[in-house]
Amino acid sequence: MISPSPSPGRAGPTLADGFAEIERTADRAIDDLVRMVAIDTAFPPGAGYEAFAGLMESVVAPLSLDCQRVDVPEHLWRVAGGPAQGRRTNLIARRRSDKPVLGLYFHVDTVPAAPGWASNPWQLTRDGDRLIGLGAADMKGTIAAVLLALRAADTIGLPLGYDPMLLLCTDEEGGLYPGVRYLAEQGLLEGHILNFNGAAAPRIWAGCFGLFTLLVRVRGRTHHASEAASAGADANAIEAALPILNALAALKPTIATRTSTLPAPPHAAHPLAGQLDISAAHGGQCGGQIPSLFEILVCRRYAPEEDFQAARAEIENAVFAAAPRAAVDVVLTGHLMPTSDPTGPHWPRWQEALSAGFGYASDDFAKWGATSCSDFGWVQQTGMQEILLSGLGRPESRIHAPGEFTTVTDIVTLAKSVLAYLSAEFHPDLSPEAIAIR
Repeated sequence: MISPSPSPGRAGPTLADGFAEIERTADRAIDDLVRMVAIDTAFPPGAGYEAFAGLMESVVAPLSLDCQRVDVPEHLWRVAGGPAQGRRTNLIARRRSDKPVLGLYFHVDTVPAAPGWASNPWQLTRDGDRLIGLGAADMKGTIAAVLLALRAADTIGLPLGYDPMLLLCTDEEGGLYPGVRYLAEQGLLEGHILNFNGAAAPRIWAGCFGLFTLLVRVRGRTHHASEAASAGADANAIEAALPILNALAALKPTIATRTSTLPAPPHAAHPLAGQLDISAAHGGQCGGQIPSLFEILVCRRYAPEEDFQAARAEIENAVFAAAPRAAVDVVLTGHLMPTSDPTGPHWPRWQEALSAGFGYASDDFAKWGATSCSDFGWVQQTGMQEILLSGLGRPESRIHAPGEFTTVTDIVTLAKSVLAYLSAEFHPDLSPEAIAIR
């Protein structure tokens, strides 16, 4: 698409013009979000990634972005009987004009819709300023905000200082091999990256915890329920699992005592600490049958100071010690490494861009981490340390819960922040690339 040139005798388009265009066309972002929410990309199982990539290709086509689909090879993410199903299709959509590259990262998966939704989770509902739907805040609304910014720049012909590179990635919600990990390991990431898996807050990202999930399978033997007394103590898989559940419950408070030096959020009442949760349990089919399989999903959040292998072994040892005679196996089904301090030379410019969009003052900003996790620990393992952070999350947004929502106001203000950062006119004195050229 050819951007319009300024009229004779008129100065070129300005960032203020871009902000006005964002406000004028905000309804287009809502339309985009309607279509995104309608595609079920819940992980598990993550079966909707191909459909979502197809939608995104059609949405970015008018922006003349080059698109590339990248599938994570099945042998990297497949676990026998595990939660992931379907192709792990990531999409890179980028502009090439020899400018420095800004990666704009989004995970396209959501958590499954929990019971309790008052509306259809996959049908965006508007209630005044609120936009309610699964993934509206985490994090499909951020995609809508970035598209709003890019369209505004394209429509008015605003010169950009960076070539945008959209990274629409899979399996951030606890997957075994997140898409951005694979992209990083294949050398497909360029420049520096703005990660939208954060909050609509004046936050300086200090890093975050890691997370892994273990699927504990307890096996018994199927019998008619009337034969329970003669079938043996280990035949009923659910009953055989009870000591394991008790052992995990006993381990939970011990893990919670392991605090981190990572600074806690300003609203936190306690230091950040390790967590162990029994996240899911499944087994049995009917009252007339002894259950032969019981599955327990264990989620462990671990501090950057902890060792992953030791944390995993602690749980596995507790499981096997609790039921030494039961038929038990434990498999790793998801892992996000901790993210170390990701600050770098582009942060001052992003802080000013956040202030331009959201109206923050410089003394509003605070540096903090979180027990929530990111797939960028894997990216840092490949050598890319600096990651900027933002997003649409707020304490009241009900992320991962029924009624998740973002607001039109936050989408518009985030779009303004993104456009400011991309704009060539915005704070060239804070652009490391512009400074290096001088």
